[in-house]
This record gives sequence, structure tokens and C-alpha cells, in this order.
Amino acid sequence: MSDALKVAFVPLSAAPGGILVVFCDETLKVGPATRKALGKAVDLIKRAAEANQFKGKTASTLDILAPEGIKIQRLIVVGTGKPSQLQDKDFLKFGGVIAGKLNAASRAMTVLAELPEAAMSTEQAVALATGLRLRTYRFTRYKTRKKDGEDAPVRAEVSIAVTDTGAARKALAPYGHVADGVIMARDLVNEPPNVLYPEEFARRAGGLRKLGVDVSVLDVKAMTRLGMGALLGVAQGSARPGRMVVMRWNGGKRGEQPVAFIGKGVCFDTGGISIKPSGSMEDMKGDMGGAACVVGLMHALAARKARTNAVGAIGLVENMPDGNAQRPGDIVTSMSGQTIEIINTDAEGRLVLADVLWYVATKFKPKFMIDLATLTGAIMVALGTEYAGLFSNNDELAERLFKAGNETGERVWRMPLGPEYDKLIDSQFADMKNTGSRHGGSITAAQFLQRFVDGTPWAHLDIAGTAMGAPKSEINHSWGSGYGVRLLDRLVADHYEGK
Repeated sequence: MSDALKVAFVPLSAAPGGILVVFCDETLKVGPATRKALGKAVDLIKRAAEANQFKGKTASTLDILAPEGIKIQRLIVVGTGKPSQLQDKDFLKFGGVIAGKLNAASRAMTVLAELPEAAMSTEQAVALATGLRLRTYRFTRYKTRKKDGEDAPVRAEVSIAVTDTGAARKALAPYGHVADGVIMARDLVNEPPNVLYPEEFARRAGGLRKLGVDVSVLDVKAMTRLGMGALLGVAQGSARPGRMVVMRWNGGKRGEQPVAFIGKGVCFDTGGISIKPSGSMEDMKGDMGGAACVVGLMHALAARKARTNAVGAIGLVENMPDGNAQRPGDIVTSMSGQTIEIINTDAEGRLVLADVLWYVATKFKPKFMIDLATLTGAIMVALGTEYAGLFSNNDELAERLFKAGNETGERVWRMPLGPEYDKLIDSQFADMKNTGSRHGGSITAAQFLQRFVDGTPWAHLDIAGTAMGAPKSEINHSWGSGYGVRLLDRLVADHYEGK
């Protein structure tokens, strides 16, 4: 959270000041503490709702300026919809909606964490606070003149009135660490490529050491010894050498199999010799959204001291069209020993992931591996920008990811895999080629990756539509979304932590 925005939990009976936020359902009913705080001003809600056609639908708002009968500047009413349809993830959304009402002129806000039927639970109030934090994120590091509006810093003190302040403050810590991880991922994706290149990315990942994460950085010489010809083939066209970073958090039982997360880290992607069109090429600074998520996730797990053993591994390269760049027609040998014919140098992410997946699978023997990659435009054709594509060789892992996605709002949709697609990436000169035809492009990319998991339970998340440039939401107005951190933290918390 910006240092300018301060959030504190106070008793539900605390006197409101500045801006007051209350909640109502679709009948415009409010809770008893809200009625007490508003006094006669409670009648304003129905009158203003009628005048503004406010129906109390989920996350809708009614803004009443200088309300009569109460000493506050503004009264903001947030709709919660039908009580039977209210979900836990809605409270994160409510926090974001409330944060959207803050501006440079805001100074103090009190949020009555009370539903019409009962006070919010501790978890709901903490989710509210987290939504406030995520929505107020700004990436303005390179702006020398801050304008009003989205760029203006919010300087306000937000008091969230709850029934148990001690419990809320205690519960906020783990939520806060996960939010820190999301913000870290957003920062990485938003950075310009002349600042964040493979060596600098690796240096920043090294900052996790202060949380007790073991971080190892493999340079070109080390990766050459390991035979990582697929990753190095992509990196060889850039003046910036490639890196692989391996992060280990050992919070579980000694010797217990880890869970593993792998991220595509193409810090800039020109397409290489198969160069991309110039239009929107600047967006390719975000082609490391998968690696950013893995770093943010490892931060979250370590900072909240997750009771699990986890490995995070990221392959970091730039894909550039230098005179030394690989060419269509080249054949490279991956760490697994499998050979790959390069058909299109713009299908580079799967080459990077191939070697990192094999390295993690064979070295750490994890319970499962999940890779995240801004891999294909084809997934956006299929799913738009609301869902990430999910491919998996394990039904249980896929179902758990789907459930965690629905609970966090970082949704995934399962796509098919099958041997029928293998023939599309068969090569007459090597074991496989790195891309198939136009049809089923995201599927053949996943089919390619599956050849490097060595039988490990595995899921691939194609986040091309969700990690960068995704539509703005109640909790994110940033170009880089930090997608995947909350999803995977929830997966670990629900299923892979010791008690």
C-alpha cells in the first residue's frame, strides 16, 4: 500500500468522520450499528436511492454529499446485492470499489464493516482492507510530474470499524504479505525493459533472501554445462545474457517433497528473426508476467511463513534479432536430450520453459509443477482476457486450481490436451518442432511443454490475456495485474500446507 494511505481497524462503535461508508442489500436495509451511526440521516438513503435509481446491487454505490443530520462530508452506500448470493471474494471487490471513491482531496474515511444482517467476519473485513490496498496501487516511478486523477497519490486515513479489532489486526498480516507479493509482481511487469533485463531481474529476485528464501542464480556457463540448449538458443541473440533463478522456501517438514512453480521470464520479446510487427511491440516488456508471478508468490509464501516446501524457478532471457540470434530451421538440443527444430523464433517462451521444467522435475522431484507464461495470443482468441487457459495432465490438480480461481476471482478455464495434437508438432528433422499450424495454437504449445515434465503432475497456465493489459477491475487499475499470486497462494494454503 502507498505510505500515503493508512488503514486501521477501530471498534464498530467508533464515531465516524470525514467520509462514511456503509453497506445495504437490494432492499436498502442496513445493519443496527449503521442505523445508530446515521441517526435520522438513515432516511436519506431511501430518498437518494430513489432519485438516483440505486438498487443496492453488488458493488454498486450511492454517493451522498454533505448529508443532513450527521457531521460527515460524504456518505457512500455500497450495495451487497442479495444476501443469499454474497460470496467471500466480493469483499475484496468492495474494498476496491471503496478505494475508487478516494481522491487527492480525501483525508479521512470510516468504513462500517457491517452487513444488513450481521457484522462482517474478521476474514471479510480483512479482505475489504486488502481490496483497498490493491486498488490504490500506482506505478508512477518514472513520472516527473504527477497529474490529477489516476496518477495522483491518495493521502487518506481509512478506519475500518469491526467488532473485534485484535482479531482483525492479527488476521491482516498474512493477507498483507500476499498483497505485497501481488504488488511486487505488478512492479516487475510494469518496469521498462531497459531497466529490467535478465541480470537485473535475477538481482531483484535475490532480495527474497532476506525472508529466508534460498536463491541461486545460474549464468550462461552453468546453463551450458547443464545442456540447456533450448533456453540458451533464445538468449543468444541478445547482448544481455540469460539467467535462471531458483528460489527455495523450506517451511514444511524436512525432506518432504516440494511444490514447484515455474515462470516464463522473457524480459523483452521482439520475436527474434521472426520479428513481430511494430504496433504495440512495447507491450512485450510484459512477456515476463509468469516469472513476475512466481517471484511474487515466493515472497508471499516466505513472508507469511507458509508451512510448505516450495520451489520457484524462472528462466530469464531477451529475444532479440541480433546477428547471433537463432534462425528458423535451426535445431537445438534441450536439457532433456530431446531435439527441437525452430520453425518460428517468436515461439520462444516454450523453449525457455522446456529446460526449466526439465531441470525442476529431475532435480527436485516435486509433488506437482505449475508453470505460468504469457505464452500465446491464441488463448486470448479462445478465452478473451477474463480467464487464463489451464492445461493439465492431472485432474485433481486441475480441479483444485479451478476452485481456487473461482474463490479468488483469478479464474482459469481448462483446455484440452491429447495425443491427437502431437502430430501437429512432429518434425521431419528433429524430435519435434517448436510450433504447429494456426489451429489450436495454445493447445500445441501446451502439448509441447508436456514433453518436458518427466511424468510429474503438472499444470500450465497461459496468462497472456490476464497478466498484462487486462481490463481494469475493482481491485486493479494497473497495466500489470500481478495475476496468479493470489490464485496460487490460495491453492497452497488450502491443500499443501502442513497443520
